Amino acid sequence: MGAEEGSTGGSAPGGSGSGGSADGDRRIGRRALIVGGAAAAVGTGVLARDELSRLWWRLPGVERPREQGAVDYAGARWVAASDANWRRADRPDDFGIDTVIVHVTQGSFDSAVRAFQDPGHKAAAHYVVGQDGRITQMIRELDVAYHAGNRDYNERSVGIEHEGFVDRPRDFTDAMYAASARLTAGICARYGIPVDRKHILGHVEVPGTDHTDPGPHWDWDRYLKLVRRAATSAPSQPPTKA
Repeated sequence: MGAEEGSTGGSAPGGSGSGGSADGDRRIGRRALIVGGAAAAVGTGVLARDELSRLWWRLPGVERPREQGAVDYAGARWVAASDANWRRADRPDDFGIDTVIVHVTQGSFDSAVRAFQDPGHKAAAHYVVGQDGRITQMIRELDVAYHAGNRDYNERSVGIEHEGFVDRPRDFTDAMYAASARLTAGICARYGIPVDRKHILGHVEVPGTDHTDPGPHWDWDRYLKLVRRAATSAPSQPPTKA
């Protein structure tokens, strides 16, 4: 799986993000074929029409319109990742989102952003969170980011990078924990993701990965408490579908 869609965590230049976008050509996949078969079976049924209407843009050469610079989290700044580091989707309609994956950059905030803008990197996460609490969104939650090194997990997760090094506990600042927790709380609210360790994972827990982030100094108990607190403090807006 990791060979098909790269993984982040160690995203700074010299990091270990790798893997190509083998299925990034927007070809009609198994779901489209199933839906097409359903359409033939029911003729002009409403369900079939609704399903096909969501898939028209996946045909070769068709681009689903997007609003340039739109973000899914109101506190984020938009910086676009290279098209080579993610693929278009229509989540959660085509792939359900049920997981948040926590990464650590193994480098600075700026080096992670630059790496994700590099088409040769072949990997990127949806968000990068800095030690000062700033958040940059680089890929829409609608789309599949190459961050986990496992195609199935990429398709159903949102990836969040955190500035720092896994062996430096001082890198995981109060501002970073608080900002990331608010971000994750919003993601969980939008997609009905339970706030627990079965659905909020470290990169190291993704099957087939060779990464160790977020490492032994990431305080999971503290993080989940902050996510739960953020989830009860303010309602989340639904994701923008532009």
